[in-house]
Amino acid sequence: MFDKLLPVLEDSMKNDNGSMPVVFEGLERIREKRETPSEMSVHQTHEMFYLRSGKIEFTIDGVKRIIEKNTTVIIKPGIEHKIRVISNCADTMVLYFGFSKPTSPTTAAPSLESFLDFAQSTDDERSYGNDPFIVLSGSYKKTISNIMERIVEEKQGDAYNHELMMEILTVELMLTLSRAMKKEWEDSLLVRNGKARELVLIARDFIDENYERGITVAEAASYVFLSQGYFTRAFREEIGVSPMAYLMKKKIDKACELLENDEIKVSGIASQAGFSSPQRFNVAFKKHMGMTPLEYRKKMTRS
Repeated sequence: MFDKLLPVLEDSMKNDNGSMPVVFEGLERIREKRETPSEMSVHQTHEMFYLRSGKIEFTIDGVKRIIEKNTTVIIKPGIEHKIRVISNCADTMVLYFGFSKPTSPTTAAPSLESFLDFAQSTDDERSYGNDPFIVLSGSYKKTISNIMERIVEEKQGDAYNHELMMEILTVELMLTLSRAMKKEWEDSLLVRNGKARELVLIARDFIDENYERGITVAEAASYVFLSQGYFTRAFREEIGVSPMAYLMKKKIDKACELLENDEIKVSGIASQAGFSSPQRFNVAFKKHMGMTPLEYRKKMTRS
């Protein structure tokens, strides 16, 4: 039974790139002010640094940043960095994590890995910020610290199914980080003039190019890494209608275009216009056009 269960659990934890998040190492350390500041170091994995207590100064890729307790810093691979303790002592925890590539990719919700790819984009229209690190100190900080504590504790032990528990905790951490980063991403848009508008226009183009394959509003929101609620409000403010209404209009307009060609069967138009079934197509079309698809075709062919 367990032999069959474990592969299923592992498969379900892969992200949208077919990757399995992995913690390579977890470290705890008390650093004291009298210690010599660390030398510059570079890692080929993501480094996640959590400050339990105290105050330190980070120098990351030449940028200095003072970090206080209950703050998490994610440093991207290949970035030089060092720390200097400012308070008498600092209680720190560090995880080094990355993503292994299995042979059979899956499709799932947008992952932390894809968000980090998005965050490092050089395209100004899609950039979360080109900083070499990300600081998280918002509402998720307690949850993040609790999971990191559990990961370090598990990594130091040898309990039953130790490896599987490490994978589960790592996935939990990645999901929590994704939520925290998305929250800070949305909060940052409130003070970044015009950025929300750019993202709405990117999402609108995504809808225009993909509505025929039956995409949802949730997919459009995920494309620009926004929650569906935030995306809906921003879209309505910029475009004047909700994303659902916009998406439906695109489908109905396409259906009307196809219905004017009497060589195409009405039953086949639903999928071509992006509807999941002929029944849903008929209901939606009648609601928006006041007549059935067949009645619309007859009306257009008579005129």
